[in-house]
Amino acid sequence: MIIVDDHPVVRDGLRGIFAADDAFEVVGEAADGPEALVLAMRTTPDVVLMDLRMPKMSGAEVIRRLREQTPGIRVLVLTTFDNDADVLPAIEQGATGYLLKDTPRAELRRAVQAAARGETVLSPSVAGVLTHKARTPEQQTLSRRELEVLRLIARGATNREVAAKLFITEATVKTHLLHIFAKLEVKDRAAAVAAAYETGLLRPATDTR
Repeated sequence: MIIVDDHPVVRDGLRGIFAADDAFEVVGEAADGPEALVLAMRTTPDVVLMDLRMPKMSGAEVIRRLREQTPGIRVLVLTTFDNDADVLPAIEQGATGYLLKDTPRAELRRAVQAAARGETVLSPSVAGVLTHKARTPEQQTLSRRELEVLRLIARGATNREVAAKLFITEATVKTHLLHIFAKLEVKDRAAAVAAAYETGLLRPATDTR
């Protein structure tokens, strides 16, 4: 497994938790998304234990790229954030599990083993977020990044301009748009913008400045 967190003290603590158990081998550590991608390619770990909010690249983007470059890899999120803006993008991009940093040590070790087997592991509060999502109409569940894309589209930005503004690829922009179209039940950009204003996802007073 590899550990990905931008705080050295956190990485040291996590390494200590797993170093004491012969069932685990920590093959490396990374402080941000780009480092994690390089390290994963070099070490091909069974599990990546990673924080979500780190410099240089969003957690959801790291998860997406890890899953693309190493399809069999398992990503277990370990963070302090359990709101839908963090949980949903991570799960949508393929995270195997999502735990909070107050998870007891023994439970964390069991979760890593479960993730290595491909089992989904969720903190209770995270499970609650997903349950709420399942009960909520899709129009109300655009992720934070999807809303950012939609705001820029509403201002007339092209896919290339959106990609440059958000530091993502044009292919990623297209993927976000497809998700937006599906959630808003529309077929094109103009209809998506119109639907967003009608449902209150976008507000003229704050989103067209």
